Amino acid sequence: MLTEKSPSNYPLPPGSFGLPLIGETLSFLTDRQFQKKRLNKYGNTFKTNLFGNSTVVMIGSEANTFLFKNENKYVRAAWPKSTRELLGPGSLSVQQGNIHTERRKLLYQAFQPRALESYIPTMTNITNKYLTKWEKEHTLTWYPELRNYTFDIASSLFVGDEKGSETTLGTLFESWVSGLFSLPINLPWTTFGKAKKARENLLKYIEKIIVERQKSTDFGEDTLGLLLQAKDEEGNSLSLAELKDQILTLLFAGHETLTSGITSFCLLTSQHPEVKEKMRQEQEKLGISNPFTLENLKQMTYLDQVLKEVLRFIPPVTGGFREVIETFEFNGYLIPQGWTVQYNIKQSHYDAAIYQNPEQFDPDRFSPEREEDKQKSFSYLPFGGGLRECIGKEFARLEMKIFAAMLVGNYDWELLPDQNLEMKVIPTPIPQDGLKVKFLRR
Repeated sequence: MLTEKSPSNYPLPPGSFGLPLIGETLSFLTDRQFQKKRLNKYGNTFKTNLFGNSTVVMIGSEANTFLFKNENKYVRAAWPKSTRELLGPGSLSVQQGNIHTERRKLLYQAFQPRALESYIPTMTNITNKYLTKWEKEHTLTWYPELRNYTFDIASSLFVGDEKGSETTLGTLFESWVSGLFSLPINLPWTTFGKAKKARENLLKYIEKIIVERQKSTDFGEDTLGLLLQAKDEEGNSLSLAELKDQILTLLFAGHETLTSGITSFCLLTSQHPEVKEKMRQEQEKLGISNPFTLENLKQMTYLDQVLKEVLRFIPPVTGGFREVIETFEFNGYLIPQGWTVQYNIKQSHYDAAIYQNPEQFDPDRFSPEREEDKQKSFSYLPFGGGLRECIGKEFARLEMKIFAAMLVGNYDWELLPDQNLEMKVIPTPIPQDGLKVKFLRR
């Protein structure tokens, strides 16, 4: 993409910086058509100002490929100040270079196949508990329940707290998460200020759990147990401060985006009964029931297609940020050092040059005959890509698949009338009215 012509001879991308200081941040946080409107007006590369930073939005497979292949050459991972401060300096998400690479290897021990296989009984038991509860309730607002469900699994597997949603951990987590993508104004009454206070208390809570576990002769087989035993290539263990930040990041990654993905699955399959029926036919044909294993779950290939299409149609994360560390040219535009770049997942997933009728929910686009996502690199990226691809993506896929298999096989659900199904988007897409359903056993 770089040419012999000096990058300084190219113009800046078209676009608007918006208001002084805050730029177009408020529109970005509240308008779910923010990217699409500017894409239609300016094209695939445009400038804006988000979270106080001059920003270029680069959209499409070509842009994604360029950014991921030039990680640490022209760009490096960046987060808005609010996200960076609330995740903490020990979080894998904000670490750079060799430290990031080493920590990623160490943390991967909690997500390798052997570890995932050991998580299946916990996921299955908690799923069954919630399905039984919803059956008794008959009608419910599903999204808050799904938040509790995914948080109970995350807190159980990451810190050994089986009822995390019912404890102080769950309450503090909600306050903390609400500030992750906010204006970083640290006053007691602001969203960010409340989130900073919640972070302090969360770290105290997590520290108490870690210290108690360290005193035990058995560290346990959950993620915390694995991380307490994990050592890098020099034989060093994670420090207490870093352990706390990493556990907090894992709780977020294993909860927030997963809740959005599972909620979208419930919504989209209720709107497409033919897809629901086809999933059931596959279940009946395979005759697989508990206990699930990684091997027998792999046989549910149509269910895989549905989950892939859910994550294409409503990606839980709409994009990612990179900091420009060396000026470069892309698509005939100057992208200056010090600026921020945002790549966009949702608009990449709706590229009509790659996806046939992208506005249509169609799991068959991922069938072996079509495989539309294989046409161009990084045209399908619900978990990001390159060196920073989500480390917990197989954990997320496993939990979604277990939930979907148990739900589809034994239950039915219908949308209740008179509710707003438009999506709120920050920090992850969720229906405005929380997804109200009638829930019953088949």
